[in-house]
This record gives sequence, C-alpha cells and structure tokens, in this order.
Amino acid sequence: MYFTDRGLEELADRRGEEQFSFAWLADRLRAFVDLHPDYETPIDRLATYLARDDEDDE
Repeated sequence: MYFTDRGLEELADRRGEEQFSFAWLADRLRAFVDLHPDYETPIDRLATYLARDDEDDE
C-alpha cells in the first residue's frame, strides 16, 4: 500500500457518494497549488493524466 492510499481511502469514505464537476475539481487543484506551489508539477501531471486517460481506449 502506498502512503497516498490512506488519503484516497479517506476521500472515498468522506465524499464517495457526492457528485462533482471537473470544473470544481480543477478549481480545487488550482487552490491547492496556490497554497502548495511545490506540488505544481505533480498536480499538472495528474491533471494531464486525467484529461488524456480515455485516449488509451481507442
């Protein structure tokens, strides 16, 4: 188990039934990077991964 799995499990437990838009997620990621600029590169990589994930299905 990766260390981040705990955070992901907490996210699923607390908000697993909620629905949200990708615009909301993008806003939250921007706010996170504003507070933690050292994480700009990993957040950018995550956003790019999420944006392009369906390209592998073709």
